[in-house]
Amino acid sequence: MTSNPTDKRRLIVVGAGPMGLAAAYFAALKGYKVDVLEAAPEIGGMAVQFDFDGLSIERFYHFCALSDSDTMELLNEVGIGDAMRWKRTTMGYCIDGQLHLWGDPIALLKFPRMNIVEKVRYGLQAFLSTKRSDWRKLDQISAESWFRSWCGDRVYDLMWRPLLEYKFYEYAGDISAAWMWQRIKRLGNSRSSLFEERLGYIEGGTQTLMDALAQAIISNGGTIHTSKPVRLFDIDETGAVAGVHTADGEHFAADDVVSTAPLPAVVDMLPEDAALRGPYVQMQNISCVCVLLKLKRSVSPHFWVNLNMPGLEVPGLVEFSNLRPLDDHIVYVPFYMPSTNPKFIRDDDSFLRESLEAIQSVNPDLTAEDIVASHIGRLKYSQPICDVGFARKIPHFQTPIPGLKIADTSYYYPEDRGVSESIRFARLMVDALADGAPS
Repeated sequence: MTSNPTDKRRLIVVGAGPMGLAAAYFAALKGYKVDVLEAAPEIGGMAVQFDFDGLSIERFYHFCALSDSDTMELLNEVGIGDAMRWKRTTMGYCIDGQLHLWGDPIALLKFPRMNIVEKVRYGLQAFLSTKRSDWRKLDQISAESWFRSWCGDRVYDLMWRPLLEYKFYEYAGDISAAWMWQRIKRLGNSRSSLFEERLGYIEGGTQTLMDALAQAIISNGGTIHTSKPVRLFDIDETGAVAGVHTADGEHFAADDVVSTAPLPAVVDMLPEDAALRGPYVQMQNISCVCVLLKLKRSVSPHFWVNLNMPGLEVPGLVEFSNLRPLDDHIVYVPFYMPSTNPKFIRDDDSFLRESLEAIQSVNPDLTAEDIVASHIGRLKYSQPICDVGFARKIPHFQTPIPGLKIADTSYYYPEDRGVSESIRFARLMVDALADGAPS
């Protein structure tokens, strides 16, 4: 451990997801005495794995792109760089009951639902998005207006509107073009050529990295406490953070606190001060109900299939076994909606029935008899709603309370939530710990 002026400073990290564990790891290397407090009974956050009918797998799917340099750097740093695997993958688009290859120039040219002018405009927008680096102007316009201006009204209504509406519902028309652009750019740049997409996974799942980080934290003198939800940040008489109070009445003293919990959950941890809580209250999230299926047969040869089927409120499905080789066919069917939507509290069987409809829309030969096992995961805070002008909404991670830093996946904007972005932002916050100022 490196000796420096911060050797005996006490740091509490709230949350043991990828960002929390990465922050704790980086801080432990700098000499901080670290305590990680996690509300759940296990580490991992949205990347947590569980025993699914004998298979250890994530409740919510993750994959790596070729541009995820922070993930690859950290894997090497903790000694498991050889755990990364890359594979050629493909994408499909199922519309009106027909499955089409999607994602490369030949697939676009063969797609029957656009004329040649629309195809050129669609392809040009996608190509230029991979070359663009300045996103500030896109933050000021909606994804809807951006797509309409490039591809035209008909193509937007056919190709993009269903995907946005099935993910964001009443917020679909307000989603920032910058957020949508970054998703196109990330996948577009995860290609070894125009015709070959390459995605990655960590051998054994993301849990392999989470476990390695946990071990490194402990080896460097840190402690990880699970089933330990934080109730309140402790603020001393000078107005600085002094630690946290947990839900079970325990007090953890600290010189610094880094919270990586979802912002809506952080609001009640703050003092009852409208000015202090206000910036976090406005940060909204979409919820997710993710159906995980183990099947006897494959749905399609594709890793990802976008769905556009009337009456089916599912934006797509992920056949994870087409990325990570497994003995069974593993498919994720995610349903997104605001937590206030009555659909969010529907019973599991209704989501299972709709998931079967989704996979049958792609492969009509599949039946309920092909389902070996199923699992329903629910996540209240799944996806930040990144609307127009979202960059201005994000509070600085250094709060007005000295020593208290707060961030969640909203802070990756315009990047989407992901393990690599979590690692990058964790390093940024830890680098700023020394003087309490932004890096």
